[in-house]
Amino acid sequence: MISKIIICLILGYAFGCFATGYIIGKYKKIDIRKYGSHSAGTTNALRTLGPKAGALTLFGDLIKAILAILLVRYLVFPGDPNLQLLILYTGLGAVLGHNYPIWLRFRGGKGIAATGGAMAAFDPLIIPVGLLIFVGSIAITKYVSVGSLLVSILFPIWIAIRYPGDIHMLIIGILYMALAFIKHHANIKRLLSGTENKLGQKVNINNIEN
Repeated sequence: MISKIIICLILGYAFGCFATGYIIGKYKKIDIRKYGSHSAGTTNALRTLGPKAGALTLFGDLIKAILAILLVRYLVFPGDPNLQLLILYTGLGAVLGHNYPIWLRFRGGKGIAATGGAMAAFDPLIIPVGLLIFVGSIAITKYVSVGSLLVSILFPIWIAIRYPGDIHMLIIGILYMALAFIKHHANIKRLLSGTENKLGQKVNINNIEN
């Protein structure tokens, strides 16, 4: 079982290392990690490069986790009795790859889109609930970080409800949440101080030196 977990983590990590926002930024001849929140994720791509780049980054970061999980589900370990657990590990690897891509010196995104992709591939029934919480909280607060953190909290709660008594899976769900909070520590500080950027605020990259 340990060897299968390692394979899933490595496979997920390899997919997660595809840094969509960074690649789109380099196509436009900038490194988005030098601007805004210094992240290579969707929100920073939206603020620095605009809606189209933000949407492409979101899609890329969602799909890489989904593709890794589909590969495990249908090709690597189809029919495995612990398949759902292995899927969780694959998604966790994708989030780690997104957050800490080795080829970018471990400076990636904050992992929420990759987490969302992992959640959707793990259990599609979570999609409407997750979307309602994410979109609803952002609509009310105007803070993307609030929606991101609430969705990360949803995951272990969902696992506890859908797989009662499975402590192993619950622990992995908590790890997803912990990673989100670790990567959002600066956002949490700004939320507490009232200085967090709201949805729609943009970064003027022309006024910042590379």
